[in-house]
Amino acid sequence: MLSIPVPFVVATLLVILLVTVVRRDDDAPPNMPFLALILVSALQSILLGFRWGYGVNGVGPVLPIVASTVPPLVYAGVAGMVRKSDVSPILRVGLHLIPVIAIVLMVLLWRAAIDFAIALIFSGYAVAILLLMRPGSDALRLTPFDNAGPAYRAILFAATALLLSAAMDIVIFLDFAWTQGDHAPLLVTIANLAVLAVLSGAVATAGRRGKPDQTAGAGPGPRLEMAEDKETLAAVQAVMQAKRVYRDVDLSLDRLARKTGIPARQISTAINRATGKNVSQYVNEHRIAEACALLAETDKPVTEIMFEVGFQTKSNFNREFRRVTEMSPLEWRERKAATSPIAIQHDP
Repeated sequence: MLSIPVPFVVATLLVILLVTVVRRDDDAPPNMPFLALILVSALQSILLGFRWGYGVNGVGPVLPIVASTVPPLVYAGVAGMVRKSDVSPILRVGLHLIPVIAIVLMVLLWRAAIDFAIALIFSGYAVAILLLMRPGSDALRLTPFDNAGPAYRAILFAATALLLSAAMDIVIFLDFAWTQGDHAPLLVTIANLAVLAVLSGAVATAGRRGKPDQTAGAGPGPRLEMAEDKETLAAVQAVMQAKRVYRDVDLSLDRLARKTGIPARQISTAINRATGKNVSQYVNEHRIAEACALLAETDKPVTEIMFEVGFQTKSNFNREFRRVTEMSPLEWRERKAATSPIAIQHDP
């Protein structure tokens, strides 16, 4: 009976994931580096199946070359959501090709150093991604606020997966040095499948982004004084109350900047310093405030209210509602109903 190596099954699932992401029903442009990452991950799984499932040693030199393309693709996908770099696309591609070219040369000339080089590449890109995400979810300027939290956590998982892969490369190198690779097949399979699973989940979650806004300024100005922070916050607050822009399910930091006419970085900095919250939390608190009013004043179902105030997923709505009120939406409605004047009974 023909056995099918697990990596082949993983490759099939990755192709299904790719089709799902491509056919996702939204107007946002696809994150091309993330789509390429899924394809590369599927190819890597197939090569692993041939190498360790069927003993096809000829694919061995190709594996590190394919692996070296993974960290640059993850970084490029994240950078596209942050829109951080002003470097030309051609130069960016050239810079990200350096690690791949280095691994190709090592495959040809210095194979003993490949494992350490791969570990260094994965670790370096993981650190670079974590540096990009230092502002928290506010760094994801092109991501709708309702997805910013999950996307931020997914990117942190992706960086962790890169670090895990780097550590496993060192472990596998030591296994070859100490036991001539007795445990290598199992270690390689487990490590790569775990990393691919985490990366794929991160890509599926973090790949959602809004349309780039070409009108909003993004340049870092001089440090704002407290009065300027208050002025910026007042302008944002006025737009929130007058136009209820928080109801826009695709609202992102860039879209908010366009609607207020204030640079995105200035909005983020002012809200951070004046309220101690990130922009996503600030916007979601406006959504929760209206949701509370609708729960208390109407009989609308919770799900209908959730969509009306700008949330897209029930899990995020419930999480943010509990963060703000320390209650679930149903508990809030029940408590308000119990304390309303109509419900209070007075003794004669």
